[in-house]
Order: sequence, then C-alpha cells, then structure tokens
Amino acid sequence: MTADGYMGRFLVADLTRTEAWSVPLPAWLREGFVGGKGFGARLLCDLVPSGADPLGPENVIMFMTGPLTATAAPSMRACVVTKSPLTGIYLDSFFGGRFGPEIKYAGYDGLIVTGRAAHPTILAIQDDQVLFHPAGSIWGTDALTANARVKAELDAPEARVVTIGQAGENQVGFALISCEYNRQAGRGGAGAVMGAKNLKAIAVTGRRLVRVHDPVAFDAACRRAAADIAASDACSALTDSGTSNAVPWSNTVGTLPFRNHFDQVDAKADRLGDEGQKKHLFLGKAACHGCPIRCSQMGAVRTGRYAHMITDIVEYESAALMGSNLDIHDVRAVAHLVKLCDRYGLDSMSTGVVIAFAFEAVEKKVLSSPAGVTLAFGSVDGAEYLIRAIARQEDELGRLLGQGVKRAAVQLGKGSEAYALHVKGLEVPGWAPRGTPGMGLAYMTADRGACHQRGFMVAYEVGGEKFQGRPVDTYSLAQKAEILKDRQDYLAGLDALVKCDFGAFGVTSAHYAEMFNAATGRDVAPSFFNEVGERIWNQVRLFNLDEGLDARDDRLPRRFVDEPLPSGPHKGRRISDEDMDVLLTDYYCLRGWDSDGRPRAAKLAALGLQPSQRFEVGAPPRPLSPPTRDR
Repeated sequence: MTADGYMGRFLVADLTRTEAWSVPLPAWLREGFVGGKGFGARLLCDLVPSGADPLGPENVIMFMTGPLTATAAPSMRACVVTKSPLTGIYLDSFFGGRFGPEIKYAGYDGLIVTGRAAHPTILAIQDDQVLFHPAGSIWGTDALTANARVKAELDAPEARVVTIGQAGENQVGFALISCEYNRQAGRGGAGAVMGAKNLKAIAVTGRRLVRVHDPVAFDAACRRAAADIAASDACSALTDSGTSNAVPWSNTVGTLPFRNHFDQVDAKADRLGDEGQKKHLFLGKAACHGCPIRCSQMGAVRTGRYAHMITDIVEYESAALMGSNLDIHDVRAVAHLVKLCDRYGLDSMSTGVVIAFAFEAVEKKVLSSPAGVTLAFGSVDGAEYLIRAIARQEDELGRLLGQGVKRAAVQLGKGSEAYALHVKGLEVPGWAPRGTPGMGLAYMTADRGACHQRGFMVAYEVGGEKFQGRPVDTYSLAQKAEILKDRQDYLAGLDALVKCDFGAFGVTSAHYAEMFNAATGRDVAPSFFNEVGERIWNQVRLFNLDEGLDARDDRLPRRFVDEPLPSGPHKGRRISDEDMDVLLTDYYCLRGWDSDGRPRAAKLAALGLQPSQRFEVGAPPRPLSPPTRDR
C-alpha cells in the first residue's frame, strides 16, 4: 500500500457473472484526473459504450473517493457516477456520511459495478472478501428500513451501507441512492440504475489505514484548513441552522421559487426557514465523517398531524421546492413529504418540481385529478398522493410523472412544455434565475443538467461577492461567462478531492493545495485545481456530445425566457433568447469551444485529452469473492 492518500486500486464487481476483482489505479489517471469526479468522468467515457441504455447492463455505476477522503482533511465526501436514466447524459452525485471513507478503509479508491444480477442482490464487501448475497427478502422495503435489514441479514452492524427504495426498484427516473441515514446521492436517477441492475444495497466494511506522504505536514495543513472553517461566517451559519437560513435570504433577494417558478418571492417564506424549523423541528446536531461544520440539525416534529416523526433538517432545496414552490408553508408537513421521498428513495428536488408541474397542469386543465384527490397548489395530501404514485408506479399518472417533467410534458403536450422546468432533462434547483442571468448561464451549461452546484452565481449577482476584487453588476451580461468558467473549473477540481461544498465556503485554495501536496507527495500550486477542473469539464463535455447533446440543449426553460417576473426585486425581468445567445457566445469562446459547443482540437490537445491510454476493467485474474450464495 502506498503512502500518498490513495489505496492504489479499484474494486470491480460484475453482477452478471457474480465475480469481483481488483484493478490497479493507473498512474496516468491519478496524475491527470486526481480522484472523485475526475476518475468518474474519465472512466465513464472509457467503460460505457456510446448510446448505451442507462438502465441496461452495459451501463456502469461507480462510487468514487478522492485522495483526501477518509483522512483528517476536514469536510470531505465521495460521489457516485453513472449515465443518467433521467437525462441520458453524464451524472455525478455527491454524498457525505461514512460510506465513502469505508470504501478506502476496505482498500479501494472506488467501486465499479457492471452488468445486471439475475436476482435482487446485496453486494457485501469486507476488505478482500466480496459476497453477492441474495436480497429477495429485502426487495420491496423502503431505503431506510433496508439499511437496517441489510446489516441484520449480513450480521454486520458496523457496515456502511447504501440502499435504494421502491422508487429505485421501479426505475423511476429521479430515484436516489440512500447513503446511510440522512445522506443521499440524490440527483439524476442513480437509484434507478441500481434498481435496473437488481442491486438493492452495497455494504462495505474495512480495516485498512489510509496513509499520507508527510504526516506531520499533513496534520499542520489540516489544522490550517479547519481554522479557515472556524473563521468563516458562512460555515458558522451552517453550524447554527444548516441551509435553512437561506430560505428567508433567498426570498429577500428574489430568487425563491413560488408556485412552479411563476414568481420568485413568497410572502410566507419565513415559516419554512431557520426560525420556523428551530421552532418545530431542531433538537440537536450531527456531522459527516471528519467535518467540523455539523450542518445536520436532527430533530422531531413535536406537534400537529405529523407529531413524533424523526427528521433531519429540511435543507434549502427541499424547503424551496417541496415548500414554497408548491405553496405549502407548514414546515412540519414539508418535513413529512421530504421524509416520504427519503423512504421511497426519490430526489426531493426533482419530485418537488414534478409535483408543481402536475399541479399547474391540473390548474390549466391539461391533467385531471384522480377521484377523491385534490391536486392543487397548497395541497399536502395531493403532494403525498403523487409521491406515492410516482414511487410505486402503480397507476398511469405515477408512470407519467416518474419520467420527469421533460418527458411528461412531451407526452402531455397542450402547451405544458412551457412550464416544464428543466435543463437537459434535469429539473431546475431552488434558485430561480430571472434577475440573475449568470445563474441562468450556470443552469444552461452545467454538465449534468440544471445544477446550482457547478457555479453559484447568485452569490456574485445578488449576494455581494466580489470577483477578483471587483463588484459584479447584477443584470449585466458582461463578465458572467468569465466568472462562471472560473468557478466551474475550480469546483470541478475540488470535486476530484472530493470536497464538501460547505467546507469550500471556508477553506482557501492555498490550504487545499497544502493538504493535497502533503497527502500525495506532489507539489502543486492553488491554480492546479482550475487546471485539472478544466480537463474534467471538457472530458464530461465529450461524453455528453457523444450521447447526442449539442448547443441546442444549452437553453433555459421557456418560463424563464418568455414570462417576465410579476413582482419582487426583479419585477419585469426575464432571460431572453438574445440574452442566452450573448451569454453562450462568450462562454463557448472562453472555453475554447466552437459555436456548436464542441471543444476545439487545440483545446483538447492543450488539456491532454487525446491520450493513448484507456482504462479497462479487464477480466478477473482470480475472483476476490468466495462462491456466491444461492437464493
């Protein structure tokens, strides 16, 4: 085992053959792509055939760590990478908790799962032992129940487990993966990929140590990074109330979605924010592995219809999209709806957008409410009905909406495409962009579809954040592409480590570089993260182009383009077709892409993206696993 933050190998598990083996981590992959998102981006290009069915056995699903995962570096995570069944393009989804570190404790830098099991299966990994365990008795259970059942069935209470719920089993387009309790790889339908592979759960237990190159220097660098977090006002606010305090702030600056993004202000938003949640939910704090921020606000609903329900924080995206976007303002009810999503294994962000779409479609008489059910804004019961219908896939309405708003709108027609809020098939997040054109550009160009985590331009456009020491004009289109490209590259580079977004609010690029250097023995400058991030960003673009994406997909939904805001700080604002053209022209030029959004040959050569190397999983020299247990 090397002393450089890496374990030096991947575990490959072929569900079709029920065989598992290890593959060495190539030096070229480690040097050029670092880890996490970088590994996933390159391996997806190498391992998944062009045009592969995301729900077919030829798709892979990968759980990737980085060189700082499972070390003393503060606020690190892991990620899942696959081809999305919702969008048909690249997908990564990041998660905290303790599953990621356990992969490294078992001796691997990542898990690569291929094929399709003949029967429902639990993949059980304990260091070099890999077992394909039958999951028939657990199939059909919700994601949280399954976690406990897996540990009991394997007699492994110490195992770290990821599971899917009924939505994943039923291959709902936006099914998530539950990564221990209250942590999810939520976006884009990775849970449906597990379901299509008959993979109910993965349980990992490891006993190895993660060794770094210079322990003394690494310890000092970690202390400096932790001091950055301790000194950060943003991180302190997250310790106090997680992202729930973003609800009233977003409402004030006019970026909070209301009634399917019809407007961007909500008179009752405070009920969903930190004060409302402190009153009705919060009781204590919890943290992911090695994180000093402790953003989780564990608690319980103590009064009302949903009393005695244990809950985590209703974080901003869920409060915005399952709350204000549905015109629901009892935070206890929103906590209940989000918990239902967690149990069934549904992404609460996409689910909130899909429900809002259905409510508006009923309002416009494009859809009809089922007998005895009211599908309308403000209806908690209507939202609960749709969550169950989508997850269970038992009726026509659930099957329609389980495809996501893009496909549902195409199937429904009658003008419903105008209020189907997605980019590239991924439902939009809870930061409404009319009035913040840079945020609109971020949604247009994000690699997995509409995403606020690939460049949070709201911070610059209405949050007072300066770029290179200069204030940013809110409505101007100038400079927005420059800022966004810089942020996209930097964050992609950090996602190769794999950092937590919240830790990055505090830790400086210099201190990330110090930790990386001390762990790996390399000698990189802070600018390294932008350099490797640009390589990753272009690698993903190549994958998406190969899957049929082109410049026509880098567009916003028509509501943001055609409908000026009716009220709020940005009243009258929209992002026109002409605005999008200007923003994209600037962006493509800065990226070194042509007018069709394709990286030019010179750019690929400069980034080293025309290499002769190709990653192969190969065939097992000898199976790591003992004989498979029969059903």
